[in-house]
This record gives sequence, structure tokens and C-alpha cells, in this order.
Amino acid sequence: MSKPVRIDIVSDVVCPWCFIGKRRLENALAMAPDLDVDLRWRPFQLDSTIPEGGISRKDYMDRKFGPERAATVHDRVREVGAEVGIPFAFEKITRSPNTLDAHRLLRWALDAGCQELLKERLMQLYFVEGADVGDHAVLAKAAAECGIDEDDVRRRLASDEDVESVRAEIDRVQKLGVNGVPFFIIAGKYGLSGAQPSEIIVQALRQAANDQMNEDSGQ
Repeated sequence: MSKPVRIDIVSDVVCPWCFIGKRRLENALAMAPDLDVDLRWRPFQLDSTIPEGGISRKDYMDRKFGPERAATVHDRVREVGAEVGIPFAFEKITRSPNTLDAHRLLRWALDAGCQELLKERLMQLYFVEGADVGDHAVLAKAAAECGIDEDDVRRRLASDEDVESVRAEIDRVQKLGVNGVPFFIIAGKYGLSGAQPSEIIVQALRQAANDQMNEDSGQ
């Protein structure tokens, strides 16, 4: 049997197009149930300058886009989100968080075997429920819902564990030229930038699977 096709998805938990890209990837995998894949969620920060504890969402959006554009900047995202079953509720979001701690938690979730489950939960919390995914209590509760010990998560988040390693990983992908997310790295050598249509993702996965099978067979 051939080994699974590795898919590393570089994304941020507060990136709406990353959530859309996640749904399109899920649809792509449903379209190709014969493909065996190994998913890994990799860290990226849309804005690493946001202070620990986050800032007012309204102030952040007004400063980034201006008050007039901030009111309509998500209109297109809502439309596309509805097409893939995401009921974006941007009006519920009151804090723009620094996502470094969320990415630390996702790294630990990979070791615990529930990274995919936690990634989904964090995005649901932020984009649908309006929760502050920079808050340690929110993160610890989400981890517990996914089967990770809540007290242990609180302890680890209060420490500096994996702070520098996550930052270093983000720096590495940026040096590779990844400056926008989502970004899909397939089989370690094919790259797809953006929330591509599911059909495009399927094509890339099949190409990677075929190439990998040929390599394994020595062709």
C-alpha cells in the first residue's frame, strides 16, 4: 500500500478564508474518498503585532480598513461562507486576539491526536460564536471538549512552552514565500495558495498521489 499524501495547511484561526479553505478541502476529500491523506495544520499569524490579551475588534477593523470600509469588508466572505455552510457571525466578535497561544495549543493537539477536531472548534468559536480565542480559559475549555486535559493546558499556556518554536515555524514558511493564507503544501513539494475550489484541490491531490506512487515503485 502507498503511504498517505501529506497535506500541510498553513493558516490562522482568525482567517475567514482559511475557514472557507478548510471546508473546500473537506469537500475535496469527500469527492475523492479513495485518497489516503495525512493532514497537519501549521501556524501563521495574520497580525503578530496584536498585543497579548488582544484589542477591541471595532478599533482594530476601523484602524485597518477605515470606518466606512470596515462595515462592508466581510460582505463577500459571508456570501462565500454561506456557499460552504459557514454561518459567519462577524457581528459577535468583540476582540481581535493574538493567536500565538492558539497555535501552541494546536501543536499540542497534534501530539494528542485531535488537531483536526480542535482546529474546527477554534474556528467555530471565533467566527460563529464570537469567542476570544486568545483567552486562555476559552482555549483550555476548547481543548477539554476535544479530549485534552484542561488543567494541563492551562498550566502549559501559562508557561513559555513552544512559544519560540511556533514563532520559528511561522518564520520558516514566510521565508519560503508564504505571505498569505490558507496555503496548502501537498506531499512536501506542491503548493496551492488561497481557498482554492474543491476541484482544483482534488486535481493537485491526485497528481501528488500518482507521483508519490511512481516514486515508491521506482518509476
